[in-house]
Amino acid sequence: MSSDFDPVRMNGSSNSGSPGGSQPGDGDGTGFDLATETRIKTKKPSLYRVLLLNDDYTPMEFVVFILERFFNRSREQATRIMLHVHQKGVGLCGVYTYEVAETKVAQVLDLARRHEHPLQCVMEKED
Repeated sequence: MSSDFDPVRMNGSSNSGSPGGSQPGDGDGTGFDLATETRIKTKKPSLYRVLLLNDDYTPMEFVVFILERFFNRSREQATRIMLHVHQKGVGLCGVYTYEVAETKVAQVLDLARRHEHPLQCVMEKED
C-alpha cells in the first residue's frame, strides 16, 4: 500500500528543478520541513460535594441504606456519616465531578420520594 502523503519531506538525490536543491517551504535549504505539534492543555474538572441534610422524619436506617447503596460506604462508614448528619444537620457523602454528583443527588432524591421520605440531598462546588 503506498501513500501519496509524506508528513516530513526529505531532500532526495533528485532535484525537482528547485535552485540549490531545496524543496519548496524550506526556509533553510536543508530539505526538511518542520513539523510542529500543538499540545492542548486540559484542565481538571471542577469537583462537587454531595451533602445530606438532616430532617426529623427520615428513618436513620434509610439514610444508612442510601449511603451504602449510592455512595459505596460500608455499614460502619454509613452509620458514622448518618450520625454526623443527625447531630450536625449536614454530612458529606462524597466528592465527585459535576455529572456524577448530579446523578447521585437525583438517585437519592428519587428513592427518598418513592419511599415518601423528605430527605434532602444537595451538591455544592468545592473551593
